[in-house]
Amino acid sequence: MERPLVTENPYALWPYHLHRAIRADIRTADHGDDRWTDADWQQAATRALAALGNQWATANAGPGISWPLLVACLRQGLRLAREHRLGDLGWLTDAAFAYTDDSVWEPLSPPASAPSQGAVDPGLDMPADALAELLSAITRRQHEHRQRTADRLTAVLDTRLLPAELTELAWYYRAKAYKDLARNDDARTGMQHVADTGGRLAPKALRGLANLARLAGDFPTALAAVPALGWEGRHHRVLGDIHWSHADTGQAVAAFEAGRIEAEQRGAVGERVLLQVRTALALSFADPQRADDELALAHQLLDGVDQRANRLLAHITAGIKDAGTPTVAGRAEQLRAGVEAAGLPYLNRFLELALAFHHAVDNDTQAQAVTICRLDALAAGGDFAHFTDIAHFMAGLPRSPGSTVRWLDGPDAARTNWRWLVTARQHLLERGSRP
Repeated sequence: MERPLVTENPYALWPYHLHRAIRADIRTADHGDDRWTDADWQQAATRALAALGNQWATANAGPGISWPLLVACLRQGLRLAREHRLGDLGWLTDAAFAYTDDSVWEPLSPPASAPSQGAVDPGLDMPADALAELLSAITRRQHEHRQRTADRLTAVLDTRLLPAELTELAWYYRAKAYKDLARNDDARTGMQHVADTGGRLAPKALRGLANLARLAGDFPTALAAVPALGWEGRHHRVLGDIHWSHADTGQAVAAFEAGRIEAEQRGAVGERVLLQVRTALALSFADPQRADDELALAHQLLDGVDQRANRLLAHITAGIKDAGTPTVAGRAEQLRAGVEAAGLPYLNRFLELALAFHHAVDNDTQAQAVTICRLDALAAGGDFAHFTDIAHFMAGLPRSPGSTVRWLDGPDAARTNWRWLVTARQHLLERGSRP
């Protein structure tokens, strides 16, 4: 009576559990005519894995994905496959792609006690081990330095244990990590490899290549890639990024909002959050009042997902929204430390761009010159050079003589748009300061 055979958690997906002490006794029993052999345990694990797969497949047949069920099935399925050394991943492959298709990143297991400093788990000797490490590395990148993520994914690839589809998943997310580390040549190589395979990640890899073209300042090439991307390649997001870079707030917001609607229709929670932050970013330069509302919603949505990069970008966006006020510079220094700790150096470019806008609004030419120098240094590898151009445009300066950025309508049109946003903010602040 005091130690029930079955415990119950009414709030759990599967509420009933055999008491832990009984489970331990049964699994470790080594006597009796009816004890299970290793083959019995193997067969039971195989049946249980198949039952989990059937439950997930049945739920997944309807509209949208049940995230609690998907995560629960993946947790249990990976545990079964690893503990009982099941070689056939089966439905776990499709579930892994469903898990990574949106950017929610609910943990699948507690953080492993793997050595730090880039060390990797030495016990990867089964496909299920490699898959668990792959998904853990992808998820934990929200809390680990991106170099650690790249090292873990490289170790997974080096095992050669994963089937071809999941190998492409490792290639793709390693390329994303390289992009975040500003290793864009390595990122391009990885994205091109995934695109060339023509697998299910090819549209995302094409989006990655379009984004890398944009980061290299080749806007016509990035824009030409958009029609072929579709939903899988997040076409609206790519288009919005191109437009806000040209200070075309109206078209940028329209693209981001169209993408957000599409994400809501498809139940893509993570993509909806990402696009909400992008909407606030585009508006933060042009309409601080509306940007404030959009940021409030972004923070509300971010509370439900694990997106470290977008959380930091939302804080940077708040600085852009408040450009021209005394607190911006101090907040930027605090954010700089957070960006470095996260291993997301590409966000330093956004941080410097926010400061460039702030100094331009303040007419602080000395601080603006220092910021432009920092942007120049950050763009030394050739990527994000358009941010340096934008900083010049904000200050009313001609772009650097060596700039190779290919603007859609030429640099003069981009300069006019960005300078107009600065003067509009100055006029807004002047009106706001009157009694």
